[in-house]
Amino acid sequence: MTAAPHRKGLLRKLGLAGVVAAALVVGLVVTGIGDRETGSARLRDWTEAQAIPTVALATLSPQPGFASLDLPGRLEAATQAPIYARVSGYVKTRSVDIGAVVKAGQTLAEIEAPDLDQQLLQAKADLASAQANAKLSQVTLDRGRILLNSAAVSQQDLDQRAADLGAKQAAVSAAEANVERLQALANYERVSAPFDGVVTARSTDVGALINAGSSAAAPMFVVSDLKRLRVYINVPQNDVPSIKIGATAAVSAPEYPDRSFRATVEASAHSVDAASGATLMQLDIDNSDGALMPGAYASVHFELPGAPGVFRLPVAALIFDRRGLRVATVDVQNRVAMKTVTIARDLGTEIEIGSGLSAGDRVIASPADGLVDGDEVRILEPPQRKS
Repeated sequence: MTAAPHRKGLLRKLGLAGVVAAALVVGLVVTGIGDRETGSARLRDWTEAQAIPTVALATLSPQPGFASLDLPGRLEAATQAPIYARVSGYVKTRSVDIGAVVKAGQTLAEIEAPDLDQQLLQAKADLASAQANAKLSQVTLDRGRILLNSAAVSQQDLDQRAADLGAKQAAVSAAEANVERLQALANYERVSAPFDGVVTARSTDVGALINAGSSAAAPMFVVSDLKRLRVYINVPQNDVPSIKIGATAAVSAPEYPDRSFRATVEASAHSVDAASGATLMQLDIDNSDGALMPGAYASVHFELPGAPGVFRLPVAALIFDRRGLRVATVDVQNRVAMKTVTIARDLGTEIEIGSGLSAGDRVIASPADGLVDGDEVRILEPPQRKS
């Protein structure tokens, strides 16, 4: 009697323990499934969040009152003369070398031309002979006029003597012209400077053979006036209307990193080169101190007036495809909206937008490939500055 109730109590306890264990197992399974669903949901959310691209916005500000334009240029002497020989011969003396400062008319070299000297002597002798013949014809004509009164000579003979005198006088004029020509050439045996300047090149020396008028060969000397220089630049077609004759620019050279020189636009080609799409312009610059050298590279900086209603963007913000030139903007719902724009001026790293944007547009600074209208984006917040 005593064992039966004991057995029933034990079975009751075992059943209760089984129920508790089963409940624990079911709870663990339910908890595991819930955690797994929560993790999957979080993973889906993270994946979807990662699929939304993060973009940075470009600063869209109106163009300032002045826009900078930097162009490469080449310095040249305002006046430069390559000097060639006008007579053939040999260099007898040379008085200057490169770098020499010369005055107008100063002797640079002397050429020995014996052939020309002999031609000049012969021409002078021919002139003397022609003058003697003309003098004899004049005397013969004068005597004929005296004898005509006594009928010793005929009028026909007197006319012949007058014609002979005219021919002899014409021969004298021709001989004089030949002497003057050869004398003028002989004067070129002395090579002189055409103006005040500096000898910037020399390609001859004493004893060198010189051929007259040979422009195919190097000039004997090059004399340059370095007090004023010219700067030649190629201005892009879009910027030509902004640069007027008389406009000023700042010129800098690599050898003077902390110094600039004032230049003035003095001439324009008024035509666009088909190969480069630019217009050649010439600037004048004062070089009284001789700091700049002809042939050197220079950078020309202009401050150009800005156009109203123009915005400036980095080049990376532009999208160019089969639909044309566009930029990607972000609307109030953080959705991409493509807008077609036009370029007012290319400034190198930045572009001035002429049309297609308004002041309130939010432009993506560097849109990714494949970005299309309606795509959702996340805007990258700029870092907070530490106070």
